[in-house]
Amino acid sequence: MTTPIALIVSIHVLDGHAEEYLRLSRPVLDAMRHEPTFINTVQHRDPDDPNRFMLYETWADRAEFFEVQMTRPYRLPYERRLAEILRTPRTMHVWEPLRADFTFFDRSR
Repeated sequence: MTTPIALIVSIHVLDGHAEEYLRLSRPVLDAMRHEPTFINTVQHRDPDDPNRFMLYETWADRAEFFEVQMTRPYRLPYERRLAEILRTPRTMHVWEPLRADFTFFDRSR
């Protein structure tokens, strides 16, 4: 039986490394969307601190995420470099999804 999870990942990079972090994270996020247990991700930036980021991810299977997804080869360059540019240790909190409501709107208005 699969257990879906939501992850809140907080990342705070050293001054001057925000754009590098975004460049490093782009191919990982692009690759994740093709994984069979991937549901969604949203990348956020703190409006008061441009060096602080948050990822909200939803995956269909908790065990598969930690045993398989976190070891994917496309993550290696990101993981290696991230360790060198972090201001504080990355935090990852796991949540159990209970309900999801979404609406989509036209941002051009």
